[in-house]
Amino acid sequence: MAKPKRVYQSWKGNNKFLLDGRLIFGPDAKSLIITFMLILVPIVIFCVFVATNLTHQFTTGSTGYAILVLAIVFTIYVLFLLLSTSTKDPGIVPRNSHPPEEVSGYDSSASIDVGKPLPRTKEIIVNGLPVRVKYCETCMLYRPPRCSHCSVCDNCVERFDHHCPWVGQCIGKRNYRCFFLFVSSTALLCVYVFSMSALYLKLLVDDYGTVWKAIKVSPASVALMAYCFVSLWFVGGLTGFHLYLTSRNQTTYENFRHRGLRGDNRINVYDQGCMNSFVEVFCSKIEPSKNNFRGYVYEEASKRSKGSNIQVTEVDISDEDRRVKVEDDLEIGDDLMKISQRRNSQDIGDIRGRGSDRSPISRSELDFGFGLESQFSSRSEARHSGW
Repeated sequence: MAKPKRVYQSWKGNNKFLLDGRLIFGPDAKSLIITFMLILVPIVIFCVFVATNLTHQFTTGSTGYAILVLAIVFTIYVLFLLLSTSTKDPGIVPRNSHPPEEVSGYDSSASIDVGKPLPRTKEIIVNGLPVRVKYCETCMLYRPPRCSHCSVCDNCVERFDHHCPWVGQCIGKRNYRCFFLFVSSTALLCVYVFSMSALYLKLLVDDYGTVWKAIKVSPASVALMAYCFVSLWFVGGLTGFHLYLTSRNQTTYENFRHRGLRGDNRINVYDQGCMNSFVEVFCSKIEPSKNNFRGYVYEEASKRSKGSNIQVTEVDISDEDRRVKVEDDLEIGDDLMKISQRRNSQDIGDIRGRGSDRSPISRSELDFGFGLESQFSSRSEARHSGW
């Protein structure tokens, strides 16, 4: 009898696994090498050409050695956060092998007689307000609130934030904390390297009398300062942007989908106050993965009766909808660079001010619980608002 396969060996998503399923990556995991080198190479230059020379500048005490050791330890910490973000299950919702009971049993007589398609959405209550969740045809499940299907990884991810090409992984419920700590720590590392390089350049100016002579002695200091300055516009702005999102208990995906919607009647269903939102992100316990990637897969016996004619009708999705969804997931990571740069030059409210001519309530708003009117006349009006 053949030995059953493990879950990671028969995984239907686009993920890549290492160490027999212990580490999970996205399909673009090779980009992780680029990010790794963008951090490591400047630090090596800093340690060789700046930090070691600073140890000679501070002849008394251990200040010079502390600068070198701190740079090495801080870099190890940043790289650890990078690997933790990239190799952790972001919150993938396990796929169903068949539609759930509420779908397969939906008005079965009508489905048999006239081929009526199964419902695309259903309504649930979140914090006392109705929110519509979508049925995922690929994973054959109703997505939990704030869950979205990533077209890059081909998985439904809980509290989906975005697919980050820099770490080669989706950012979701289980790795968002590591992602934020990685971005913010990288910003602090840039500030540290920039400051120490500037300090060394100042000491050289004091020794040689002019800035030009100091630059000729240590061109690496100038190069590092320029590199850190440019990098800080990205990671620093990204840190500020995610601090803003955390204070509102909002994800990047939700913000990008609704950044052009403004109005006093909008309600964020998930907003629980600034302090509680920060506690949830940084202090709450991370839930264990819902997937046992090293577990064995056993073929499930068919549960359908021999004479059953119930079939799941595939919902027609236009090519335009598919194209827009794929482009959103592929490009949202690149758009973050633009957002982070604007975060340093203008108020974040301008980012959300686009497209204000759109209707204050749209289908995408009900999907995520945003844009709901504070007053609902009746449940029936919500069901007939164009859905």
